[in-house]
Amino acid sequence: MTESNPRAAVERIAAFTASARPGQLTNETRQLFKRNILDSIGCAIVALPGQPFQALREQFEEYRAPGRCTLIGGGNTSADQAALFNSGLVRYVDLLDSYMAPGGLCHPSDNFGTVLAAAEQAGASGEDFMLGLAIAYEIQCRFSAAVPVMAKGFNHATQLAISAAASGGKLLGLTAVEIANAIAIATVDNISLACVHAEPVSQWKGFSPGMTGMRAIYAASLAKRGFEGPSGLLEGPDGLERMFGQPIHVDWDDPSLEIVNQTVLKKYCSLIHGQPVLEAVLDLKRGNGLVAANIKCVHCDVFQGAFDFAGGGRYGSKDHPQAKEQADYNLKYLSAAACSTIRWGQRGCNRHAFRRRMRRRCLREWRSVPMSVSRLAIPEN
Repeated sequence: MTESNPRAAVERIAAFTASARPGQLTNETRQLFKRNILDSIGCAIVALPGQPFQALREQFEEYRAPGRCTLIGGGNTSADQAALFNSGLVRYVDLLDSYMAPGGLCHPSDNFGTVLAAAEQAGASGEDFMLGLAIAYEIQCRFSAAVPVMAKGFNHATQLAISAAASGGKLLGLTAVEIANAIAIATVDNISLACVHAEPVSQWKGFSPGMTGMRAIYAASLAKRGFEGPSGLLEGPDGLERMFGQPIHVDWDDPSLEIVNQTVLKKYCSLIHGQPVLEAVLDLKRGNGLVAANIKCVHCDVFQGAFDFAGGGRYGSKDHPQAKEQADYNLKYLSAAACSTIRWGQRGCNRHAFRRRMRRRCLREWRSVPMSVSRLAIPEN
């Protein structure tokens, strides 16, 4: 809140959310959302055999939370647990969409499971579901563009709490005041740390957004029943602006819902920074008829962000991947996989085969071919 704009930031975000209407979605934008929605559903279906999802079903059974919301793959549960489960499915194979920003990024389809659960809970139409998703994309991406969240040591699930609570609140029929409270309640206790990306990368990296969505749905339900959150979440004493060490300038008076145009879809199962590396290695391999046995060494020069996340920089050594999550975030392993004799299709190799033939073969070839990664000494933006 400032002298020129007396409304708190959460109130402005809530007003943006409450005023959004389906008519603001252009035909082009609707087509892009259909693309991204189908991509999210495809990611979820491919992930269904993953062991964590059986564990989640056992968790839901133990705590017996009946509800009307669909678990992708079969079954129903409460809205908050559906948000956790379906968000985890979209995330698991590491093929979800991305939005790139200076000093960080976000995956807007992290909102998908939460928005789907809220829409089902409210009995919303498909058009309202798409509008809720558009609102979530807009809020999370605008915040990511304004603040280099990850460069500051925090994870993009922080701003996901804002977008998920706002869009969930919209679908559940909350007023602007209630949406502001939902945002504040969901976010004040959801400060996500970037250490979730540090080696050894754990399974929780892929499920943290689902937990954020689970809490956002619950926060919206509490706000609907009169619970209030701190209105100074962003600019108040010790709020997010203090935490990030900068003002957070976003024009929430701009009603546009077009930011989906700036999202990209992945081609291969890996972090977004690994996509061009995999493309380059595969192109060199195909264009020159290379086989792993004839490759003497592999060296990648990448930008600082790629080096930090997946090349052995800020988040730790990439020499000993032991789990799927570590492989997806490891340019050495991914390069070995691309050089291997395993066939890579349009959407990459099957991540569920990691502990089977792919892991054995790639690690064998990795040991026989020196792999190294270094950062380019030029600015990323």
